[in-house]
Amino acid sequence: MSKILIVDDEPHIRLLLEQALEELEDKGVELLTAENGEQGLETVRRDKPELVFLDVMMPKMNGFDVCRAVKDDPATKGVYIVMLTAKGQEFDRQKGDEVGADLYMTKPFDPDEIVAKAFEVLKLSR
Repeated sequence: MSKILIVDDEPHIRLLLEQALEELEDKGVELLTAENGEQGLETVRRDKPELVFLDVMMPKMNGFDVCRAVKDDPATKGVYIVMLTAKGQEFDRQKGDEVGADLYMTKPFDPDEIVAKAFEVLKLSR
């Protein structure tokens, strides 16, 4: 069973992502959520999701640190990480690349784009 993890400290963003991705549950995909970076990293290590939508600005541990920790660990480095951020600055993109993010999306995001990316990463057919 495939798993997608949503890590964001804003409840309405988590909900928006869950609602966008709920059609994947019909394909047997489990949706997991975490409300801060620390919790997100624990969830990645415990549940090994294939795909993570990861907010950058969060309490306890920011998205860059979570991404680096996931990508530096041989057990989790294959996890596909999409960084979500309100900032589209070039510095953030470079930082995202440095820590190994697979994709970088700026908020507000297009839910259809999120869903299309999830289908692609999990190799599911619509």
